[in-house]
Amino acid sequence: MNPSRRAIAPAFVAALYTLSGLTSLTYEVLWARMLSEQFGASIFGVVITVAAFMAGLGAGSLAGAQWRYRLPPLVLYGLLEAGVAVYALCLPLLMGALQAGLGNIAANLPLSAWYSVQGAIAFVSLSLPAGALGMGFPLILRAAGDAAAPVGRLYGLNTLGACAGALLPLALLPALGWAMSVRCVAALGGAVGLSAIIAGANTGRAFDVPRRPERVSLPLLDLAAYAAIGAAALMLEVSWTRLYGMLMLRTEYVLAVILAVFLLGMALGSLAVRHYRFRHGWTILPLGAAAWTVASLWATPWLAGWADRARFDSLTTALLAQGGMIALATLPVTLIFGAWLPLASARYGGSHSDAAARLYGANALGAAVGAAAAGFVLLPRIGSQGTTVLAAALVLGSALAWSAKKPLLIGGAAVLLAALPVRQLPPVSVLLPVTQAGAHDLFSYEDALSITHVVDKKDGQRVLLSDLQRMDASTAPAAVVSQQDQARLPLLLHPAPHKVLFLGMGTAISAAGSLPFPGLSRTAVELSQGAIVAAGSWFAPANDGITNTMTVVHDDVRHYLMHTREVYDVIIGDLFHPDLVGRSSLLSVQQFGRAADHLAPGGIFVQWLALNQFDQSSLDIVLRSFKQAFPHMCLFVDGFRLALVGSREGIGGAPALLANLQRLDRRQQQGATGNEGPWTWLGRYWGAVDPAAGPVQDEWAPQIEFRLPAARYGGGLDLAALLDRLLARRPPLEQAEAALHVAAPDREAFERAYIGTDLSLRAWSAEIHGDEARAERLLRLAYDANGRDRWVASTLAARMLATLPSAFQRGMDERQALQAVLEIFPDDPDALRALWHLETSAGHPAAAAMYRSRLAGLAPLDAEIRGDGGRQDDNIGVP
Repeated sequence: MNPSRRAIAPAFVAALYTLSGLTSLTYEVLWARMLSEQFGASIFGVVITVAAFMAGLGAGSLAGAQWRYRLPPLVLYGLLEAGVAVYALCLPLLMGALQAGLGNIAANLPLSAWYSVQGAIAFVSLSLPAGALGMGFPLILRAAGDAAAPVGRLYGLNTLGACAGALLPLALLPALGWAMSVRCVAALGGAVGLSAIIAGANTGRAFDVPRRPERVSLPLLDLAAYAAIGAAALMLEVSWTRLYGMLMLRTEYVLAVILAVFLLGMALGSLAVRHYRFRHGWTILPLGAAAWTVASLWATPWLAGWADRARFDSLTTALLAQGGMIALATLPVTLIFGAWLPLASARYGGSHSDAAARLYGANALGAAVGAAAAGFVLLPRIGSQGTTVLAAALVLGSALAWSAKKPLLIGGAAVLLAALPVRQLPPVSVLLPVTQAGAHDLFSYEDALSITHVVDKKDGQRVLLSDLQRMDASTAPAAVVSQQDQARLPLLLHPAPHKVLFLGMGTAISAAGSLPFPGLSRTAVELSQGAIVAAGSWFAPANDGITNTMTVVHDDVRHYLMHTREVYDVIIGDLFHPDLVGRSSLLSVQQFGRAADHLAPGGIFVQWLALNQFDQSSLDIVLRSFKQAFPHMCLFVDGFRLALVGSREGIGGAPALLANLQRLDRRQQQGATGNEGPWTWLGRYWGAVDPAAGPVQDEWAPQIEFRLPAARYGGGLDLAALLDRLLARRPPLEQAEAALHVAAPDREAFERAYIGTDLSLRAWSAEIHGDEARAERLLRLAYDANGRDRWVASTLAARMLATLPSAFQRGMDERQALQAVLEIFPDDPDALRALWHLETSAGHPAAAAMYRSRLAGLAPLDAEIRGDGGRQDDNIGVP
């Protein structure tokens, strides 16, 4: 045998197993995305993927440790790797066929049953290739032999490769799309397998070991204890992903960094182990892991405050800084987890490969249980911090199998006592000391999907937060109107709507905008159970109790549209943050197509976007995607919100809107238009903006979730530039009149509204650019053109309030100046409050009561109106 070939064999084996780790984790991430698209809710796809993967790895490793084979181990290892690559290429076809077969029964299954059916299929489908990868662990150990302590080195290098595999999809998905990414990774996996087969066949004797390896006696208690360590590790991974992803912002990038840091610690811990025996190690290691875990919970307010205050000039600096903080909080613990396998396998005599494979198998099986328990049981019941504390306790309890009992019990008791005060999340005002300073927690609900908070601001207005990072809605008067407008525009554009579907409900304030329309059947689909509870209780004063008069479906909107047979006159897509994990699929070609499929003849779909959340390239991607589903699309602009309006035949324009209003009495017409009249709404028409050719947002070739974080941190979210671009692309007045079929007698009213909208956006653009004088001039011209536009009137009123001293100098008294503000904008809450106080001080109780009543109608939750300092709990029973 050529000795040089023997010399390079360990390095060759190590390289193969490193690449195997990379491909395995990339498979896992890509398959998780596949399941997330099929499940709708991303958390279910992720948890099932992780659980199936770990269960397969564990079962495969245990089976491989018992395997009696005739071929060289490296050849068998290569065959398994190549087989997984082929399976990866076939899996999308398999899952697609299963989906089609189950589609007929899905509509008759509740959400939980549907998830169970899909979960079982996905678990079996993914555990099979994972089992083959798990079998590779004992085979690769036997191929390498016992030289130079292969367990720690190979396990560490494989995990280091997995760390790279966690990050690789960030580059592959936006560049290649999901399908091509899978093919590329499968090609790499096939190359690893083929290389192993060739090398094993040519140098089989150099790598071979006895085909019936010496059995090592492993106590069942030790296997169970190490399985519990695996469960604790995955419980921590899930809870840390929730906790730090929430604090750092749950983008695709941050979640990948969290996973990569976790794997990096495991890899370095395994590679760092050189001496297997050290005094008191089995007491120090678990105590250190548990103590650092608890200490990181104590540090959560500090870390959250840092994240709330931190500002970055690029995505790269943000990820480096945030990744460093995550590493500081988690790396010491994951280093210990990584060192555990080589240390544990070295306790037993005989073949390292046998002991390590069985320990690894038990640990991976435990990890599968831990992942499923954390995602589906522990997070909803005890929360992310409670799950973290339980994982620390499990580490301590498991270590009793190896350690000196008394020191570990005493130290562990001290650690767990220190954990009691931090087993629950701190208040929102502590976690977000800048953006939510002074807020008061009213309600918190955590499940596998998100953490929902309702907080009371100093002025008494309530805010709905999801995962701390997303403000879904507010009860502030101006916010209430803008949310209700999301229902007004779509329902006005349809000539006679009878069935409306809200894709996303949040606080249900948006849905409350539909109340003036008679005989309306309302359905809302909302994934967050916390939001459903909050809408029916904490936000009932602001949404007029609308949840009592509508059907609320707890489901993912993608799943609902995939499987419902209902059709609707109007479908409304709610606002959301498109850069957060899982949200961008709601702006995909596929999702818009699903909405189109559920429109009744003449039906209208409107998707709302917040302009301040997009850069120009990402907005164009969404516009192109929408146009694929709705070739007759058009846009409306309402303040800083953009409405994408789609229908199969095109909207009916002015005749349809006027016919709709003629069905209503005068009071209903005022409510339906927000007291702005029909022409103000038609004047917000922006035409069929046709974006240049380019990519679309496809569920399997995502774009915007990878572009928007970079734009956000790099200063690409330029609202002024976006407004200027929209203004440049607006159709001429005559073209808009023709498109909306405006009759000759109505042209003056339409023209004033159309020009007023144009001037108002130019005013806001000038203000953002810092040209205050031009902004003031344009705003007054916009008001002169159309004084019923509440956004123009409210902005002008706010400017008048800010310049009251100058009004006094012109000879007006305070009452006259404030009443002049109300002449411009009758619903200005600040002017109403000031007049209430003024009339009270002047001894005019009737006038004071009138102004107070008007303010209460606009802001029923206002702290001063309620007279409770904004801390009233409404005596609402909430779970």
